[in-house]
Amino acid sequence: MLRHSDWGEADRLLGLFTREKGKLRAIAKGARKIRSRKAGHLEPFTRVTLMLARAHDLPIVTQAETVDAYQPLREDLLKTGYAAYVIELLDRFTYEEGENQPLYHLLVETLSRLATEPNAWLPVRYYEVQLLDVLGYRPELFYCTNCHEEIRAEEQFFSAEVGGVLCPKCGAGRPGPTPVSMEALKYFRHFQRSPYPQASRARPSPAAQAELEALLQYYLTYLLERGLNSPAFIREVGRLNLEKPPEPSERL
Repeated sequence: MLRHSDWGEADRLLGLFTREKGKLRAIAKGARKIRSRKAGHLEPFTRVTLMLARAHDLPIVTQAETVDAYQPLREDLLKTGYAAYVIELLDRFTYEEGENQPLYHLLVETLSRLATEPNAWLPVRYYEVQLLDVLGYRPELFYCTNCHEEIRAEEQFFSAEVGGVLCPKCGAGRPGPTPVSMEALKYFRHFQRSPYPQASRARPSPAAQAELEALLQYYLTYLLERGLNSPAFIREVGRLNLEKPPEPSERL
């Protein structure tokens, strides 16, 4: 389940991403009624098994059963924000164009990681990098996209416009490209070519984490030609968590 919205007096319009059909929409009749048996299975970030009946316009949900509710994503506002970001990225980049099993499995694995791992930074960055691969937007990180020389162990530039790195000779003084350190580029490459168990052993510095996050946001925003909504929510929740007063100590 990607999202839902009200439809008619008591129904819901569901946005789904399915293993067999890719992205599609369906109607859940009576899902907004208090006694609806389907309603609890049709929440965002939930993995469900559905039976759909063909209709004149949109398919109708006849049965729904939860496979994985990813409950921690509902119990922590920051996790909720990251889950919303993962869903928003997929929603913005995809259309109702048929099956995409690699993308389906990437989504399921990422929601599971967000629900079980204490820190969301790595699951989200890995998701972003792999999403670019699956959708055909894999950036060139090993050779200069202008002169095609192999990238050396020094600071480089990254250009969203040309889809990859530029060496210092080609990037310096050119409008648009953003500087990228070798540490951030190293982890960008690592996430691009490694399975998750290997990628999860990465230990980038806080500065490299912030740089890689900003770099990916820059590239994704360029590709989408618009900003995303969920990062602002994540930042606000993070700010509120920092401002939250400490819990009073228990008196003995």
